[in-house]
Amino acid sequence: MQAPMKIYTIHQKLFKSKKFIFYFQHLNKFFMKQKIYLIAITIFLSNCAFSQSLTTPPDGGNKKASVSERIGITDVTIHYDRPGVKGREGKIWNGLVHTGFKDLGFGISTAAPWRGGANENTTISFSTDVTVEGKPLAAGTYGFFVAMGDGEATLIFSNNSTSWGSFFYDPKEDALRVTVKTEPLNENVEWLKYEFMNETPNSAVIALMWEKLKIPFKVEVDYPKTQLAMFRNELKSSKGFNADAWVQASNFAANNNDFEDADEWSDYSINGRFVGQKNFNTLSNKAMILQKENKTSEADAMMKEALPLGSMQDLHNYGKQLISEKKPKEALEIFKMNAQKNPGQFTTDMGLVRGYSANGDYKNALKYAKLAQPLAPNKLNKDAVDKMIEDLNAGKDIN
Repeated sequence: MQAPMKIYTIHQKLFKSKKFIFYFQHLNKFFMKQKIYLIAITIFLSNCAFSQSLTTPPDGGNKKASVSERIGITDVTIHYDRPGVKGREGKIWNGLVHTGFKDLGFGISTAAPWRGGANENTTISFSTDVTVEGKPLAAGTYGFFVAMGDGEATLIFSNNSTSWGSFFYDPKEDALRVTVKTEPLNENVEWLKYEFMNETPNSAVIALMWEKLKIPFKVEVDYPKTQLAMFRNELKSSKGFNADAWVQASNFAANNNDFEDADEWSDYSINGRFVGQKNFNTLSNKAMILQKENKTSEADAMMKEALPLGSMQDLHNYGKQLISEKKPKEALEIFKMNAQKNPGQFTTDMGLVRGYSANGDYKNALKYAKLAQPLAPNKLNKDAVDKMIEDLNAGKDIN
């Protein structure tokens, strides 16, 4: 009967709370009746109180990092731990980083590649389907591993992205393997890093760089395909309750030769239930699509319906568009219509300057440039008009 009292005395010192003492006394009486010593409870409570670990940097001083970039509308994100060279120059490759596949003496893998970093798995995520070095890879998150060779490296994208390092690597879980050439670096990279470079609208090169070696691989996306797929989904969401969204999607589809979607979406922007509107934006967009489909008479009729609905800025922008399409006569007619509807405005006078200049009538262009000059809303516009007057006096087209 002495052990419970001794343990009770110890806990009086460890836990001075009156509520705890009261609670413990009742537990003590209960267990005394049951003839069970409290040593198990003591250990349990001590572990609960003191077993939580504190936050510290990763083992070995390796830095946690992530890098992300959007290619088209595809998000590519890499999470990794960054080991440092730390005076081990010349001992990283084919030393600290082993060549090929190796039994690391831990885990289930007896032929493990390098983890492409330190500590946990290096992972790479793609928000849409991509190609890596020309080979298809589905959207998802992958464990990223590297098997080093002589002047080359085999890059492995594994469906297992949650194991620790490559100790549990299983080739059966490979989603893709590609082999790339390694490249020497002129300057030392102390901390391992991944970097996006050579970006285009549809691609980027991702390079793993450490010490004096670079391992680059190219990621490409089918931007029009992924963008159209995104539009199809978003038009079914709250974003689709706006006619301008259907105009934007149909315009993109037409510019990428997807006329089936372009026609459907442009028609819905005009006549869709609840959403559809007949305004300059929706009608002129439909006219543009019909023109691309070589339906000229239908396009002209649609544009004729749109023009009376256009604002001063709408008509001005449309006239500029016609000039860019090498249709100067049609552009001048639009600028004249705008000037009749909105006379004596800086914008409409400037439209006539552009329209007459595009048709080689520098005399009338100069006339309206001088009328526009005192109407310029700010110094930037005034300076632009002054330059136009100078060019027109020299017989130069200002467009």
